[in-house]
Amino acid sequence: MTSSSRFAWLRRYAIALAGTAVLAGCDSDLSDLERFVAETKMKHQGRVDPLPDFAQYESFAYTELDLRDPFKPHVEVSANSAPSSSGPRPSDNRRRESLEGFPLDALQMVGILKQSSTSWALIQDPEGTIHRVQPGNYAGQNHGKIVGITENKISLVELIPDGISGWIQRDAQLALGDEE
Repeated sequence: MTSSSRFAWLRRYAIALAGTAVLAGCDSDLSDLERFVAETKMKHQGRVDPLPDFAQYESFAYTELDLRDPFKPHVEVSANSAPSSSGPRPSDNRRRESLEGFPLDALQMVGILKQSSTSWALIQDPEGTIHRVQPGNYAGQNHGKIVGITENKISLVELIPDGISGWIQRDAQLALGDEE
């Protein structure tokens, strides 16, 4: 017997032996597998919740067509329009007051002082300092001029840029004990 035929015989023998081992592992008794599947099914009795009911979509009809479009400027703008020199403007000549360094919503009216016919309002800034003001003083970062003081509020007129080199007046107020 030559070495190549001997090698071929050994290879056939090894394949036959491996096949016999594989077939020996296959047992026709599957009772343990069937028992495991049955136990697993008994443990995991799950339930799927039904889908929730969804409300039918209702479309929205916008009926306020006669109101001003919020996406258009308050003032008529044309390509040739130059900055308006008329209308309200903040004064460049006056000295800025200390309360103009804070936004209006950061200021709080904390009281009022009266002496004969003169009234002063007391405003607390975010740093805790109390300021005494009267009509004609300024407060807030939008050139807010104090125009009136009552027992429970301070009335102001602010100047807001309109976006085209002009200014718009806006009423504002600080109420007594108003906290944001």
